[in-house]
Amino acid sequence: MKIHSFVCLAVAALGFSACSAPQETIETYQKPRTIVTCDPELDDNNSMIRFLLHATDFQIDGLVYTSSRFHWLNDGSGKTQFIEMSEYDQLGLGPQTSWRFAENERFIDDIIDAYEKCYANLKVHDPEYPTPEYLRSVTAWGNCAFEGDYSYDTDGSNLIKQNILDDKPGPLFLQAWGGSSSIAAALRSIADEYKDKPEWPEILKKVNEKVILNLSGDQDNAYNKYIAVEWPDIYVQNLGFNTMGRWDQSEYAYLTSPEWTAKYMKQGPIGELVRTWGDGKQMVKDDVMDPIGPSGTMTEDELRAAGYVLWSKIQPKGTLYSDGDSGCFYQLIDNGLRAWMDPTWGGWSGRWDVKKGKPESGHPTYMLTDLRPIIRGEAKEMDMSAFRAMMGEMKEDHTFPNMNPERNLSEAARMIWSVTPKFEDANHYPKVTGPLQMTAHAGETITIPAKATDPDGDELTLQWWYFPVGTYVLTNDQALSVDNPTQAETTVTIPADAKPGETIHFVLQAQDNGEPQLTRYLRTIITIAE
Repeated sequence: MKIHSFVCLAVAALGFSACSAPQETIETYQKPRTIVTCDPELDDNNSMIRFLLHATDFQIDGLVYTSSRFHWLNDGSGKTQFIEMSEYDQLGLGPQTSWRFAENERFIDDIIDAYEKCYANLKVHDPEYPTPEYLRSVTAWGNCAFEGDYSYDTDGSNLIKQNILDDKPGPLFLQAWGGSSSIAAALRSIADEYKDKPEWPEILKKVNEKVILNLSGDQDNAYNKYIAVEWPDIYVQNLGFNTMGRWDQSEYAYLTSPEWTAKYMKQGPIGELVRTWGDGKQMVKDDVMDPIGPSGTMTEDELRAAGYVLWSKIQPKGTLYSDGDSGCFYQLIDNGLRAWMDPTWGGWSGRWDVKKGKPESGHPTYMLTDLRPIIRGEAKEMDMSAFRAMMGEMKEDHTFPNMNPERNLSEAARMIWSVTPKFEDANHYPKVTGPLQMTAHAGETITIPAKATDPDGDELTLQWWYFPVGTYVLTNDQALSVDNPTQAETTVTIPADAKPGETIHFVLQAQDNGEPQLTRYLRTIITIAE
């Protein structure tokens, strides 16, 4: 799906009659539809907790267990699988009947059980939280038997297929925090059913226009092997590497510290399931690739002696473990930025810089790290220089400041909601209203009639930002800002050289002084009139 058609579809879902007909205001907001597929990795566990704490922001159409190159279950027949340079191959092991996937795995269900215990509290703070019964009704097992096997249908792949083919409005965001096999199986089943039928062109067009893939890399080769080959026009919004915790060495590292984590994240039934370094837990008992839990009672030398592969530097006990796949849905969170409508707009996952390559020009990859030097004792931990370099290059694409604090404080506030039965005893987001779309002529001065209030009576700090993500481009000696950047209602003069049809983005940020501090935005897009 091209960016333009993606924007048209999203804008149509918000009430526009056409992309070429901008409106002064948008009266309704449709939550983005999404399905999550994930494997039983520690960071998937933590990402699922964050995702369900923000369940008010999405139309959740599915939660699907799946496999990856790191985790696959078996098919119950004793059949083995062997893929060269897999983790077990690097460990000197031959064909396996399963790999790092517990027979009784139920981490999604466990989180929903904890969510149910907190549901009454959560509803007090936001009535949009879906019921636990609904979440269970859309939870299914996908293609978990082997790495990258999309050759068979499952409850999970059928659920994905059903949602792809339905006639509900708006795009469907399919997230793959692990491998893409369950998504690939759904697409393969659609092709099997319709490819030789007269309605195939219509079905193909529908899928290509509807499906948006949010991939945390290609962790089982199902994307590169099948989806990219047979469905090359499906849009990939590959911002899934925006992680928090595991490799964060920035000024925001305190947001994963043991002290911060204990204060904000380890609260109540949901908080008990948040994975931290040294918590004594493992997704699979005695998993040599998982030294996270045992690190609390064993030194690095003791862990190595016990056979653990230390692919990362051991962190202090209680440090928050990464929810490394949350970048797949940060853009979907309803914070006012509406970043899901176009990846070039920017949001809590950063933004895609079209000057450095459009998303559809390249396929997502997964960094295959050679573990053998670590296993042989030639290196104490994984060389993450390539990964950090990639992350640094991605951060260069951000047109606005790092938003790690805002999104982590949002999760912390919601965790507090889960254990707080009274509305007045917790902090809530500022309320920001105003026009989402406006039209203006070049050289014209217009008023942006925005308003900002706080439901808790907190003081608000307001700031208007010019986001250089529209189609109007400033020259090197130009600057663009609103006239009163610290007031909600403000005026702005449109540049005289702006051409009809070009767009200019302004964002109002409202931050309260509550605990924890919360942020809300308003993005106003101004289209230059004829």
